[in-house]
Amino acid sequence: MDTGDTAFVLVASAMVMFMTPGLALFYGGMVRSKNVLGTIMQSIFALGLVSVLWVLIGYTLAFGPDVGGLIGNLDFLGFKDVGAVPNEALAATIPHVSFATFQMMFAIITPALITGAFAERMKFSGYVVFTTLWLIVVYSPLAHWVWAPGGWIRELGALDFAGGTVVHINAGVAALAAVLVVGKRKGFGQQAFIPHNLTMTVLGTGILWFGWFGFNAGSALGANGLAASAFLATNLGAAAGACGWALMDLRKEGRSTTLGVASGAVAGLVAITPAAGFVTPLPAIAIGLIGGVVCAWAVGLKFRLGYDDSLDVVGVHLMGGIVGALLTGVFADLAVNGAGADGLLTGGGLALLGKQFIAVGATLAFSFVVSYALLKLVDATIGLRVTPEEEIVGIDLSQHSEAGYSFSESGSLVGGTLHKTEAAPIPVAIKEGSDIR
Repeated sequence: MDTGDTAFVLVASAMVMFMTPGLALFYGGMVRSKNVLGTIMQSIFALGLVSVLWVLIGYTLAFGPDVGGLIGNLDFLGFKDVGAVPNEALAATIPHVSFATFQMMFAIITPALITGAFAERMKFSGYVVFTTLWLIVVYSPLAHWVWAPGGWIRELGALDFAGGTVVHINAGVAALAAVLVVGKRKGFGQQAFIPHNLTMTVLGTGILWFGWFGFNAGSALGANGLAASAFLATNLGAAAGACGWALMDLRKEGRSTTLGVASGAVAGLVAITPAAGFVTPLPAIAIGLIGGVVCAWAVGLKFRLGYDDSLDVVGVHLMGGIVGALLTGVFADLAVNGAGADGLLTGGGLALLGKQFIAVGATLAFSFVVSYALLKLVDATIGLRVTPEEEIVGIDLSQHSEAGYSFSESGSLVGGTLHKTEAAPIPVAIKEGSDIR
């Protein structure tokens, strides 16, 4: 066991954990003010729910000894035998518990990513049940396929350094299934849904960018040259993605926007994630730039095709993940990582690119079909969507009996309804039933 590697992975785990509150701010700033707490709550609650589920059953299904290339067995149920001794098959220089904790943080943020697609209209109870089922039935098996010894995609030779398929394509296509089942927000396509606090979104972007160094560089599982290479590639991907989206905004609108640059940085980070540990700096810039441009174009598909992806999870995470996974097959270089392979432009021909297509296709098919079925099941039992009246009031009040912003100290919140006191009336902007933006 190497103490330096252990310290590095523990710090990386904390950075990845910090990404989920960052995501909460990123998403929270883009919704209307009446939905800010409910949106943030979906990410923050994932920290609690998924942490417990991961220890109880998620980890053993994802990283337990292989069963048929499809799932892990139950040897690590309840973190049994996940202790201070390294597991040679998973990470030879750090304690097994450090590896399992690092992977926990990935499992937390992945279902949290999906919430941006159905923001402003899902019942909290439906979200909790769906997330529980999805982690066990979708995320854990897919993580096993791609990352665990014996997993069939790993054995195929497809590459995913830090989660292009497992995290981003998986969450993105599940998000598409969710918006198809849940339906559109009231007024979608007829009124503008204006982000209520872009400064919050920019702060969330900065936290995500910072945490992503742990996400990608930490996936080297050691304080070494590969981690340094992945760290640099991550920064370059984010930087180029921000530039790419800004250029698309300039072309379409005649000016670049703050939200566009923030979204572009995230798109670049998504795209570079599967390739971070396999590419040199110039390809990292190319991947981030292409990711920013493609995702900026893809977010417009929801208006042309008529699906309501509230915060562009499909446009950014699904499309960015696909771009990154496929471009890994173009730019991967054995000189960077001997455990990888050469891509199309580095002397490997079409072999790796073909494997990347198979991994992407399998992820799309499995995650969409199973996610759609789980959503239908939850909808048929406890229901997924708030009532029209609750949607008008906002999910902060209807689901949590709270308001994100207090405009008068003399207002009180009782039973999901704001009541005025004799000292002062409720401001018009926060009366129940108002369309708060």
